Amino acid sequence: MKCPFCSYGDSRVVDSRAIDGSTSIRRRRECPECGRRFTTYEKYEETPLLVTKKDGRRELFDSQKLLSGLIKAFEKRPMSYEKIQEIGSDIERELRSQGEAEISSELIGETVMRHLEKVDQIAYVRFASVYRQFADVNNFMQEIQKMIKRGQDK
Repeated sequence: MKCPFCSYGDSRVVDSRAIDGSTSIRRRRECPECGRRFTTYEKYEETPLLVTKKDGRRELFDSQKLLSGLIKAFEKRPMSYEKIQEIGSDIERELRSQGEAEISSELIGETVMRHLEKVDQIAYVRFASVYRQFADVNNFMQEIQKMIKRGQDK
Protein backbone atom coordinates (compact mmCIF):
# COMPACT_ATOMS: atom_id res chain seq x y z
CA MET A 1 0.00 0.00 0.00
CA LYS A 2 1.39 3.38 -1.02
CA CYS A 3 2.06 5.86 1.81
CA PRO A 4 -0.34 8.84 1.63
CA PHE A 5 2.28 11.14 3.20
CA CYS A 6 5.52 10.50 1.30
CA SER A 7 4.19 8.35 -1.59
CA TYR A 8 6.64 5.53 -0.80
CA GLY A 9 5.41 2.44 -2.62
CA ASP A 10 5.20 0.08 0.34
CA SER A 11 4.01 -0.11 3.96
CA ARG A 12 3.77 -2.74 6.64
CA VAL A 13 0.70 -3.79 8.60
CA VAL A 14 1.01 -3.00 12.31
CA ASP A 15 -2.47 -4.09 13.44
CA SER A 16 -5.61 -5.65 11.86
CA ARG A 17 -9.11 -5.77 13.32
CA ALA A 18 -12.44 -7.01 12.03
CA ILE A 19 -15.20 -4.36 12.06
CA ASP A 20 -18.86 -4.10 10.94
CA GLY A 21 -19.70 -7.59 12.11
CA SER A 22 -16.60 -9.07 10.49
CA THR A 23 -17.52 -7.80 7.01
CA SER A 24 -14.63 -5.32 6.94
CA ILE A 25 -11.05 -5.20 8.15
CA ARG A 26 -9.37 -2.11 9.60
CA ARG A 27 -5.60 -2.12 9.15
CA ARG A 28 -3.08 0.18 10.85
CA ARG A 29 -0.07 0.58 8.58
CA GLU A 30 3.36 2.15 8.97
CA CYS A 31 5.54 3.54 6.22
CA PRO A 32 9.14 2.21 6.44
CA GLU A 33 10.39 5.35 4.65
CA CYS A 34 8.90 8.22 6.70
CA GLY A 35 7.71 6.24 9.76
CA ARG A 36 4.20 7.73 9.76
CA ARG A 37 1.15 5.60 10.42
CA PHE A 38 -2.16 5.54 8.58
CA THR A 39 -5.33 3.46 8.50
CA THR A 40 -6.83 1.52 5.61
CA TYR A 41 -10.10 -0.39 5.35
CA GLU A 42 -10.70 -3.55 3.39
CA LYS A 43 -14.18 -4.74 2.52
CA TYR A 44 -15.37 -7.51 0.24
CA GLU A 45 -17.22 -6.40 -2.84
CA GLU A 46 -20.77 -7.69 -3.00
CA THR A 47 -22.21 -8.63 -6.34
CA PRO A 48 -24.97 -6.25 -7.39
CA LEU A 49 -28.48 -7.45 -6.65
CA LEU A 50 -31.15 -6.45 -9.18
CA VAL A 51 -34.79 -6.03 -8.22
CA THR A 52 -37.45 -6.89 -10.78
CA LYS A 53 -40.46 -4.63 -10.26
CA LYS A 54 -44.09 -5.61 -10.92
CA ASP A 55 -44.10 -3.63 -14.18
CA GLY A 56 -40.96 -5.44 -15.43
CA ARG A 57 -38.47 -2.65 -14.73
CA ARG A 58 -35.19 -3.54 -13.05
CA GLU A 59 -33.26 -1.49 -10.54
CA LEU A 60 -30.39 -2.04 -8.14
CA PHE A 61 -31.31 -3.24 -4.67
CA ASP A 62 -31.12 -0.30 -2.27
CA SER A 63 -30.66 -1.20 1.40
CA GLN A 64 -31.46 2.42 2.35
CA LYS A 65 -34.86 2.07 0.68
CA LEU A 66 -35.48 -1.10 2.72
CA LEU A 67 -34.39 0.66 5.93
CA SER A 68 -36.64 3.63 5.14
CA GLY A 69 -39.65 1.32 4.76
CA LEU A 70 -38.84 -0.38 8.06
CA ILE A 71 -38.49 2.95 9.85
CA LYS A 72 -41.94 4.00 8.58
CA ALA A 73 -43.46 0.70 9.72
CA PHE A 74 -41.94 1.08 13.21
CA GLU A 75 -42.82 4.76 13.58
CA LYS A 76 -43.90 5.46 17.18
CA ARG A 77 -43.26 1.83 18.11
CA PRO A 78 -40.92 0.78 20.95
CA MET A 79 -38.08 -0.34 18.67
CA SER A 80 -34.56 1.08 18.69
CA TYR A 81 -32.93 2.30 15.50
CA GLU A 82 -30.16 -0.27 15.99
CA LYS A 83 -32.72 -3.11 16.15
CA ILE A 84 -34.44 -1.80 13.00
CA GLN A 85 -31.06 -1.74 11.23
CA GLU A 86 -30.42 -5.29 12.43
CA ILE A 87 -33.77 -6.44 11.01
CA GLY A 88 -32.91 -4.74 7.71
CA SER A 89 -29.52 -6.46 7.62
CA ASP A 90 -31.13 -9.83 8.36
CA ILE A 91 -33.61 -9.33 5.52
CA GLU A 92 -30.87 -8.29 3.08
CA ARG A 93 -28.72 -11.25 4.12
CA GLU A 94 -31.63 -13.62 3.57
CA LEU A 95 -32.32 -12.14 0.12
CA ARG A 96 -28.66 -12.37 -0.91
CA SER A 97 -28.44 -15.96 0.37
CA GLN A 98 -30.90 -16.93 -2.37
CA GLY A 99 -27.86 -16.88 -4.65
CA GLU A 100 -29.74 -15.11 -7.43
CA ALA A 101 -28.54 -12.02 -9.29
CA GLU A 102 -32.16 -10.87 -9.66
CA ILE A 103 -34.98 -11.01 -7.14
CA SER A 104 -38.57 -9.88 -7.44
CA SER A 105 -39.97 -6.96 -5.48
CA GLU A 106 -42.67 -9.40 -4.39
CA LEU A 107 -40.05 -11.65 -2.73
CA ILE A 108 -38.64 -8.61 -0.91
CA GLY A 109 -42.09 -7.58 0.34
CA GLU A 110 -43.00 -11.09 1.51
CA THR A 111 -39.63 -11.48 3.26
CA VAL A 112 -40.08 -8.14 5.05
CA MET A 113 -43.58 -9.11 6.14
CA ARG A 114 -42.41 -12.48 7.47
CA HIS A 115 -39.74 -10.76 9.57
CA LEU A 116 -42.09 -8.02 10.81
CA GLU A 117 -44.81 -10.47 11.84
CA LYS A 118 -42.34 -12.18 14.18
CA VAL A 119 -41.17 -8.91 15.75
CA ASP A 120 -44.07 -6.43 15.90
CA GLN A 121 -47.63 -7.04 14.68
CA ILE A 122 -48.45 -3.34 14.40
CA ALA A 123 -45.41 -2.70 12.20
CA TYR A 124 -46.45 -5.76 10.18
CA VAL A 125 -49.96 -4.40 9.53
CA ARG A 126 -48.57 -0.94 8.70
CA PHE A 127 -46.14 -2.40 6.18
CA ALA A 128 -48.81 -4.73 4.76
CA SER A 129 -51.21 -1.81 4.26
CA VAL A 130 -48.72 -0.10 1.95
CA TYR A 131 -47.28 -3.23 0.35
CA ARG A 132 -50.67 -4.79 -0.40
CA GLN A 133 -52.25 -1.40 -1.16
CA PHE A 134 -55.24 -1.75 1.14
CA ALA A 135 -58.23 0.07 -0.31
CA ASP A 136 -60.41 0.13 2.79
CA VAL A 137 -60.88 -1.06 6.37
CA ASN A 138 -62.08 -4.48 5.18
CA ASN A 139 -58.61 -5.15 3.76
CA PHE A 140 -57.12 -4.31 7.17
CA MET A 141 -59.56 -6.64 8.91
CA GLN A 142 -58.84 -9.51 6.51
CA GLU A 143 -55.07 -9.17 7.06
CA ILE A 144 -55.50 -9.03 10.84
CA GLN A 145 -57.77 -12.10 10.76
CA LYS A 146 -55.14 -13.99 8.70
CA MET A 147 -52.46 -12.96 11.19
CA ILE A 148 -54.59 -14.12 14.15
CA LYS A 149 -55.31 -17.46 12.42
CA ARG A 150 -51.58 -18.02 11.74
CA GLY A 151 -50.90 -17.29 15.42
CA GLN A 152 -53.47 -19.86 16.51
CA ASP A 153 -52.07 -22.50 14.11
CA LYS A 154 -48.63 -22.33 15.75
